[in-house]
Amino acid sequence: MFKATPNPPITDPTPNDPALASQKTKEAIDRALDYYLKPEDLALPPSSAKNRPIYLVDPTLDDETLLVEASESLSSAKAMAGNIANSIGDPERKPLLALQQLIMLNELLVNRLLDRLRLPQ
Repeated sequence: MFKATPNPPITDPTPNDPALASQKTKEAIDRALDYYLKPEDLALPPSSAKNRPIYLVDPTLDDETLLVEASESLSSAKAMAGNIANSIGDPERKPLLALQQLIMLNELLVNRLLDRLRLPQ
């Protein structure tokens, strides 16, 4: 079988000049540091982790509102665990039913506390 194009010569595609390699490495390092550290932002004082919460619950909310939200979240989690438990087979179902029961017990505790808060004092 005749090949229409000859094989290319075997050459090393990377230059062997150490000065060129070190210069490219230095440029890449400088670009990475500039991108991630942004020297213009380094002039700002670093904020402490205590001042940057990931999740924040409004401190002005009253106890009843917080408990109502917790009760609704527990109710939703109980329903989701029950739906998943009903859709899977027997070996995996038992731990999900146990989880659903724990969620339900905590929901009952929150609801009892809500009932106590709503009673006139």
